Amino acid sequence: MTERMPAVSLAAVPGRRAQTVELAAEIEQRGFSGLYCPSFGDAMGLCLSIAHATNTIEFGTSIQPIYLQHPVALATSASYLHEIADGRFRLGVGVTHGPVIKRLGVETGKPLSDMREYVTTMREASEQMGGLPDVVLAALRDKMVELSVEVGDGAVWANASRSRMEHSLDLVPDDRRSSDFWIGNMIPTVIDEDIEAARARNRKTLRGYVALPNYRNYWIDAGYEAEMEAVATALAARDKDAVFAAMSDAWLDDCTLSGSADRVRDGVEAWFDAGVTAPILVPSSTSGGQVKAFAELFDTFG
Repeated sequence: MTERMPAVSLAAVPGRRAQTVELAAEIEQRGFSGLYCPSFGDAMGLCLSIAHATNTIEFGTSIQPIYLQHPVALATSASYLHEIADGRFRLGVGVTHGPVIKRLGVETGKPLSDMREYVTTMREASEQMGGLPDVVLAALRDKMVELSVEVGDGAVWANASRSRMEHSLDLVPDDRRSSDFWIGNMIPTVIDEDIEAARARNRKTLRGYVALPNYRNYWIDAGYEAEMEAVATALAARDKDAVFAAMSDAWLDDCTLSGSADRVRDGVEAWFDAGVTAPILVPSSTSGGQVKAFAELFDTFG
């Protein structure tokens, strides 16, 4: 059993929003270290509900896309949550992915300059609102990590490769690492004694991510050039089976957690040892939906 409890990713699925808030309270009671809400659904709305439904657990947005609202509007909501939650709330912001931006019909500039300007505007606006919570930047490659050090209070990854974390965290100065710089990573997690079934489920989760050039470039930097080139070829041929075949076990095990309860617990410890402050487990199941996935997670860390 790990002595260091991971955090958990939690999204409010339509039709189950009230139950999701109840689940947040249970996650706190079970001793998990944090609750972080991805961009799916209304992350800020869920965080407000979590603020009222819990008492001690840290929580926040893992990735609140900056193109969804004006920075002053987000600063207003974040400042309110910061006060209501008595400092337990953490604001994670990100530029999101190209397909999402396209669906929104938003015109953007360069990700780094957009993010710098957005955070700067939020900080300026919050001076009359009581201040902001810690602002965490959704990072993947080196330049965004460096920007998180420049303008943020932490960095959060999604689907990072554990073998790449040493390189990424070397970009954070020692004085920041040893003080208040928060480091999170969202990790797809499937708990099943049948490791091949668990891996197959995680491959489905990451199928959309390997279709994104920025993620493929990141994984190439992490040492998986052959896999990512094979993925790109399969995508061009619209060969779904070949995409899955290109997602090797070595690559998958570097950025997800799959297998038995003991194996997943050992994996969480390895992520802590890699320097991640908060491994954020994103649970799914081989045999059910969110309810089953969380039951398996609770049994593992009970």
